[in-house]
Amino acid sequence: MNTAMTLTDAATETKTPAEAALRPHAENAFAHELEALAKGDDRPRPPRWNLSPQAVTTYLLGGTAADGTAIIPKYIGPRRLVEVAVATLATDRALLLLGVPGTAKSWVSEHLAAAVSGDSTLLVQGTAGTSEEAMRYGWNYARLLAEGPSRQALVPSPMMNAMANGKVARVEELTRIPADVQDTLITILSEKTLPIPELGDEVQAAKGFTVIATANDRDRGVNDLSSALRRRFNTVVLPLPATAEDEVRIVAQRVESLGRSLELPAIPAAAEEIRRVVTIFRELRSGRTEDGRTKVKSPSGTLSPAEAISVVTGGIALAAHFGDGTLRPEDVAAGLIGAVIKDPSADPVVWREYLETVVKPRDGWKGFYEACRELSA
Repeated sequence: MNTAMTLTDAATETKTPAEAALRPHAENAFAHELEALAKGDDRPRPPRWNLSPQAVTTYLLGGTAADGTAIIPKYIGPRRLVEVAVATLATDRALLLLGVPGTAKSWVSEHLAAAVSGDSTLLVQGTAGTSEEAMRYGWNYARLLAEGPSRQALVPSPMMNAMANGKVARVEELTRIPADVQDTLITILSEKTLPIPELGDEVQAAKGFTVIATANDRDRGVNDLSSALRRRFNTVVLPLPATAEDEVRIVAQRVESLGRSLELPAIPAAAEEIRRVVTIFRELRSGRTEDGRTKVKSPSGTLSPAEAISVVTGGIALAAHFGDGTLRPEDVAAGLIGAVIKDPSADPVVWREYLETVVKPRDGWKGFYEACRELSA
């Protein structure tokens, strides 16, 4: 008998599915919040919605449920944007979340679907290789050859399942999908039906069905949306965090959540390094220092909050497993340099100039400067 395997299996059995998953779905990770909001939610709900629009907004932005349960913010940003997004889902129009990479488009999409439908898994992931079947349906070819076209041989897509059950379908990175596949959505969004010509049949959308798509126009390989398709969406642009304080809160909150999910050892006093990473990213993004006195060159990357979260999480793993348990400048330096330098020909020059003109003379940043200088040499 393999004792190690037995012990691992026993430990896993004591955890709930959400605790055992590396990345639990939103409706599982925050099930207690959704349940508390639903119990105290006496406002009108659109057909097949688990929560009222007001409760969905509270779930996204944070607050307190009727029974006193604390609802942590899932999105830190303008309240009106979230209200517009939720109101759109209550109409017959689809929602397009637009923004540069790292503005929490996918995160907001997932949590909106979880709050509205209780199911964020009806997902089409957009890539250059996404086929029409991913949007419409496919076939079980063994049954197709044996029995011919039938409903039993048909393999429904997440979109078809969402239509049939009146739930939210999600389409990630819509502009990465080839244009001819994108336009499959036009009939779905305008007529609220999905034809199945092989069977002379169709699937009509049940009440509650809607689509949330995300897109950005900063990455390479983008396929612009046709005007016909864009008209079917109500577009909400998610901005980068307005203030450094907001961005620090976002990064700190997500790093803490990721740390629990990955079961990383707790690291004390990480706030200073988080603020340092956020400061550098904001200055390089904006092209000037926080005090506005010095202009700096911007690298080719977006330097989003998502990348800051990755840098800090990687630093915490280094500090926990290869350091003394305290997050230090040398733990975040390598990840930060990797995030800044995306173009190996131009970005190193931008980074060295920033390091020498901004980081070196800054009070309290000597250790960080030396760690970056050593790695940049």
